Amino acid sequence: MSGTGGHVVVTGVAGFIGSHLAEALLARGHEVVGIDCFTPTYPPAEKRRNLEQLLPHHAFRLVEGDLVTLALDAWFEGAAVVFHQAAQPGVRNSWGRDFAIYVHHNILATQCLLEACARTGVPRLVAASSSSVYGDAPDYPTTEESITRPVSPYGVTKLASEHLCLAYARPGVADLAVATLRYFTVYGRRQRPDMAFRRFLHAAYTDQPIAVYGDGEQTRDFTHVDDGVRANLLAMEAPIHAEAINVGGGRRVSLNEVLELVGRCTGRRLRVERAPAQPGDARHTGADGTRAEALLGYMPDVPLEEGLADQAAWVAADLGVAAGRGSR
Repeated sequence: MSGTGGHVVVTGVAGFIGSHLAEALLARGHEVVGIDCFTPTYPPAEKRRNLEQLLPHHAFRLVEGDLVTLALDAWFEGAAVVFHQAAQPGVRNSWGRDFAIYVHHNILATQCLLEACARTGVPRLVAASSSSVYGDAPDYPTTEESITRPVSPYGVTKLASEHLCLAYARPGVADLAVATLRYFTVYGRRQRPDMAFRRFLHAAYTDQPIAVYGDGEQTRDFTHVDDGVRANLLAMEAPIHAEAINVGGGRRVSLNEVLELVGRCTGRRLRVERAPAQPGDARHTGADGTRAEALLGYMPDVPLEEGLADQAAWVAADLGVAAGRGSR
């Protein structure tokens, strides 16, 4: 597929956001090269299920391999856009010995990808960043000009990855337009098993206790995966050179409010068990969407209640249980 002059590349294609993005690109008529190394962050079999709609498509090519060691030039040559979604996710596991894994997949892999972009003349990179780069921001909603002071090793590696991407966009380094999209807590169908909404919904439908770290009054700006994908698609052609851009859901909601919504949309009585707050978890996150609207034309479309109900139906179907039924 290399040398076609119009294909796009999606790294982390078997992941939560990457698989949705690749499907959207195919639906728009693009040829897609998807790259993934199937890290054991969660079961690789689940990641392969994420590819069920992609693998049969005539315009999709799966390349398996680690970005640090893979010969990327063959796949990047002639690409119109590279969407860099691959990363080692998760705040809590980034402490301790596993930090080396985060350095490998979030920093070294990004540098190898950028070198390949520079060698092959890729004109545009859209890279996944994270609200974790802000840490405990002093103001909400948080603008892209706010100080970046991560409170977890994961956030540190995402900020380093973002700085690398923006460095390669400087004149004389690579003729590369770069948008780094700072996702704010993305949720929806195919969300990773370790993420809060997925854990809460699974526990609700299986009558298991739900572990909540802290008092539940911490707030998040929850962004539906369809909105995250749309931001990527808009960034394909937006007038950008080197920009970090918030991608949020439009409002902050407390974890306790989320639990109420989970109970409502599943029809189940939740068994909540409180646990101590975890190191590295920011107390609050909230995106200022001014830059996203101005540069991308992006505004979130999916209300939390609607998006959570959609994810609940997906979890129920995966478990083989009736959605939205049960005693309260």
